[in-house]
Amino acid sequence: MAAITAAMVGELRAKTDAPMMECKKALTEADGDMDRAEEILRVKLGSKASKAASRIAAEGVVASHIKGSVGALVEVNCETDFVTKNDDFLKLAADIARLIAEHNPADLAALAALPLDGKTVEEQRTTLVGRIGENMSIRRFQRFETASKLTSYLHGTRIGVMVEFDAADEQIGKDVAMHIAAMKPVSLSSEQVPADLIEKERSVARLKAEESGKPADIAEKMVEGSVQKFLKEVSLFNQAFVKNDKQTVEQMLKPDPHPHDPCCRCLCPERRCCWSLLQPRWHQLQHRRRRWRQRLLRLDRSPRRLLERLGFRYRWSQHRWC
Repeated sequence: MAAITAAMVGELRAKTDAPMMECKKALTEADGDMDRAEEILRVKLGSKASKAASRIAAEGVVASHIKGSVGALVEVNCETDFVTKNDDFLKLAADIARLIAEHNPADLAALAALPLDGKTVEEQRTTLVGRIGENMSIRRFQRFETASKLTSYLHGTRIGVMVEFDAADEQIGKDVAMHIAAMKPVSLSSEQVPADLIEKERSVARLKAEESGKPADIAEKMVEGSVQKFLKEVSLFNQAFVKNDKQTVEQMLKPDPHPHDPCCRCLCPERRCCWSLLQPRWHQLQHRRRRWRQRLLRLDRSPRRLLERLGFRYRWSQHRWC
């Protein structure tokens, strides 16, 4: 049996980009034959990818690419958020977005057949699945081509927005894209809100009005008021601008023409958790009080009057100040 050296493992890894232990196992199985070990790895990595295909890919990233007046957004899914920080996975997503913008594939099957670094997109995906060990999939994509300007905004790697606009200042387009990512409008104006959404909101408002016990004419006014409020909340031009809530988006855009359709918001994944950067003032005060208490108790200087002035009370059952 041929001796398997670190140099042989390194050489096979450089050729196949497979994990070190997989390279060593393949060389051992091939009795040191490099070509046969490469074939063994190709089969093993392919079988690993087919096994992973049945697992749910609920995490992922959104990638964008803009070149001139052509742009693309793509959502690529994986199993865990650790992979979303992997450089190879991020590069694959960016390359796919570039290919979409350049080749305009008709669907996911056409996208998977496009060439990428000497292989097809599907072969690159399968290779990466075998190397990382997680299922990956291209879920959806959108391509834009316009005579106007395009800009994009990525909130981390989970929310992507692309906006078509006409304005001298590029920052206006970026501000609108950021606003869309934060406020999630469903249309540009209230007239473009889908009828089924309006009817759904109207039925909910009518049930609330009936429960209030108001007369029929007042209840109807309450329903219409709720619908009009809903339309303002979900239409882009009527929403309060995120960077200045004293004006609407339409008022912010008045010196410049309105952004045009299409306006696409791509969210990854569909379940999303949003954490606010601004914590309530109450939490800051509580933290300050706890910090003072810890300092006083650590220094063993805890006069009852001072602690009571700070709002603490001594709990005799627990033998401590709270």
